[in-house]
Amino acid sequence: MMQVWKLNGILWRSGLSLLLGGSLLLGGCTSNSNPAKAPVMNGSAQNGYYRVQRGDTLYRIGLRFNQDVNTLVRWNNLANPHAIKVGQLIRVRKPTTASGSGSSSGVKRQPGRVAPKPDTGTTTTAAPDIRLRWPVQGKVISTFNGQTQKGIDIAGSRGTPVKAAAAGTVQYAGEELRGYGKLVLIKHSNSTMTAYAYNDSLKVVNGQKVQAGQTIATMGDSGTTGVKLHFEVRVNSKAVNPLHYLTN
Repeated sequence: MMQVWKLNGILWRSGLSLLLGGSLLLGGCTSNSNPAKAPVMNGSAQNGYYRVQRGDTLYRIGLRFNQDVNTLVRWNNLANPHAIKVGQLIRVRKPTTASGSGSSSGVKRQPGRVAPKPDTGTTTTAAPDIRLRWPVQGKVISTFNGQTQKGIDIAGSRGTPVKAAAAGTVQYAGEELRGYGKLVLIKHSNSTMTAYAYNDSLKVVNGQKVQAGQTIATMGDSGTTGVKLHFEVRVNSKAVNPLHYLTN
């Protein structure tokens, strides 16, 4: 999946397995000539921890659980984010802070008050609130089905600017994920990400903040056959139909 996070679900292959070892990123993004299995977006965290699998990278894990790499490094006190090992446990949910002796949840109870629930790092942003711009104008040649296709493919011409569907922060820009070509992942909120695959060139870098409508790449055919853009939307690590959120 790359030095990316397991989009297990943000970017997403038959799932954004990108984030794809699992697989990280794009759940439905596949190459016509050599389809790749969905990246890691399908992992599970037990008690807030994930056990590293063969092929995982910290980027992919972050993508899978909608966390950025710097946060995972901090939570796990990692000296080298590139040196994780198979079988290693990685914290992927926000740790609770202990406040002295008390309940096992780390929340100290006070007489006459109900202890608040600890922050688990989960988000509650509702998918219906998402409003996205079209990243490119063109004919939709492959539609979302939630299984083999976790996003949509839009036909176009090489070099056409690919634009951010909404403001956010670039979580990944590179081409380490086999089957996705040159890929950009943008985090818009704690719950929402978009992925842009098969690009010809990338115009942004990891960690860069972008505005809605800003050029982030140009269309191409890297990782696939025929010039097109593979576009995915993920909410709480799950692929959703982009057509439900793209405005005219």
